[in-house]
Amino acid sequence: MMLRLGFGLFGILCLSGLWAKTNVVVFLTDDQGWGDLSLHGNTNLSTPNIDSLGKEGASFESFFVCPVCSPTRAEFLTGRYHVRSGVYSTSAGGERMDLDETTIADLFKRAGYSTGAFGKWHNGMQYPYHPLGRGFDYFYGFCSGHWGHYYDALMERNGELVKGKGFCVDDFTTEAINFIDRAVKDEKPFFAYVPYNTPHSPMQVPDRWWNKFKDKNLEDMMRHRDPSKEDRLHLLSALAMCENIDWNVGRLLNKLDQLKIADDTIVIFFNDNGPNGNRWNGDMEGRKGSTEEGGTRSPLLIRWPAGIKPGTEVKQISSVLDLLPTLMELVGLSEKPKKQLDGKSLVPLLNQSKSKDLSYLKSMMPRVLISSWKSKTGARNQRFRLDYKGRLYDMENDPGQRTVVTEEFPKVYKRLTRAVDQYKDQVLSELGTDERPFVIGHPEVSWTQIPARDAVPSGEIKRSNKFPNCSYFLNWKNEEDYISWDVEVAQSGLYEVELWYACPEKDLGTEVELSFLGNTLTSRISREVNPPLLTGYDRKQRTEGYVKYFEPMKMGEIQLKQGKGELKLQAKKIPGDQALEFRLLMINRIEKKKS
Repeated sequence: MMLRLGFGLFGILCLSGLWAKTNVVVFLTDDQGWGDLSLHGNTNLSTPNIDSLGKEGASFESFFVCPVCSPTRAEFLTGRYHVRSGVYSTSAGGERMDLDETTIADLFKRAGYSTGAFGKWHNGMQYPYHPLGRGFDYFYGFCSGHWGHYYDALMERNGELVKGKGFCVDDFTTEAINFIDRAVKDEKPFFAYVPYNTPHSPMQVPDRWWNKFKDKNLEDMMRHRDPSKEDRLHLLSALAMCENIDWNVGRLLNKLDQLKIADDTIVIFFNDNGPNGNRWNGDMEGRKGSTEEGGTRSPLLIRWPAGIKPGTEVKQISSVLDLLPTLMELVGLSEKPKKQLDGKSLVPLLNQSKSKDLSYLKSMMPRVLISSWKSKTGARNQRFRLDYKGRLYDMENDPGQRTVVTEEFPKVYKRLTRAVDQYKDQVLSELGTDERPFVIGHPEVSWTQIPARDAVPSGEIKRSNKFPNCSYFLNWKNEEDYISWDVEVAQSGLYEVELWYACPEKDLGTEVELSFLGNTLTSRISREVNPPLLTGYDRKQRTEGYVKYFEPMKMGEIQLKQGKGELKLQAKKIPGDQALEFRLLMINRIEKKKS
């Protein structure tokens, strides 16, 4: 273990690359608001482990992310505006980063680090959009935008579908801890990315935390700026889920202590967007999906005992875009991404000793950050926010955005309006038509998961969920109906196909055909799979659909030609009420045996 060094050596060590063996852990939570920490004055819950990161390291007062999840994740991974990397949606392939982007995991891996991701990926499922194709050695979790069930759920471990163990956030943390153990045993530095999927719905949380909140009286708690909008069960569930997150953060921090590597490990904590419900959030305007303060402001806590002075407070505005260049400088990575970064290193803001870089600090003061999602774009500088309707607010004196001050500050209004226009002209213009197919059979992996999420249904086939990310197909009653994917087979070869389905006994006998570029595979459903919906775990009635445990059936082998086209799954014979309920295909290339 490195000795705890004097803070005055911070800049020298970073620039010299002597910190190349420093480990990194990044926690990213899903739909947790800025206000969901006791560190920020919320007395409704207790988050001592997360709070400790700011008290023992640095806390950022004005740190901003995107209004929704996959854009924030892309900006963290690349240090570039999400639309530059091809991310414009949260499903249907629009969450994927372009393949010519360099990720933070790429940089750490090439620097000799063990790299692992544990939890919700949400930036592409099929390799090379998969985490294993974006710089990670190891992945455990799910690639979709949200998951429909949090207990013993279907997960993925490096391309293999497996059943999780217990509550998913606990499970992800255990996997991350095991990864750290292996890296230390192998005497390798590690980069561990831990993107939790809570408190995103469905609102499921173990009894240990729910029991603390279930009988709480809202009138005795800190409230949303408009209490009439609060949903009691959703609110209490979210708080319980946040305390579970804190417990798991504490588990991992304790592991760092046990391994005696805490001093040599940078730990970062932030959220992907504003809260997913109406609850106390510092009186800010907006929530998840909003480009306003409440939808985009996130905590940023960075602890590094060997390099960051405890209790460091940073007031300058900063962005998720800044984390990649910051970590590069902190650990002394020599390789730089080929494309120009939109983020700035925050190292000079963390080094608040007598060796401050005054020129850097001055350059940060007039900085403008952009908040953009769908057709809404706004701007934020150190003091003011321009909302997507073109209204200017003084955030220093009016943090709740209640009084428009456009006429009082015409120069500021003009400056921020010009920044929005430049973003639209220079950044949004880079996003053209998405013609990227889903990739099957990439030469570097043998497996490809093709889920219902990415398919287009025809006829009367319906999704189980208005949110496609964790959906399956049902109401498959007509033989002329089918589902299809726009795909590219990257390598010709013989492939084995596994169908994950459900079908009651009365509907057995369905014949399904998979076809691509003239080649077909036909199989008959002969085994009953009739699992119940996984209900009874929610603390709050969900708006999304329920899921179930589907099971695999080997359809057989099909010769797939390299090229682009329509992958089509059709029920050629339906003897019962419906063909089947469809969840996904696993397509595995059969490797030729060496003679």
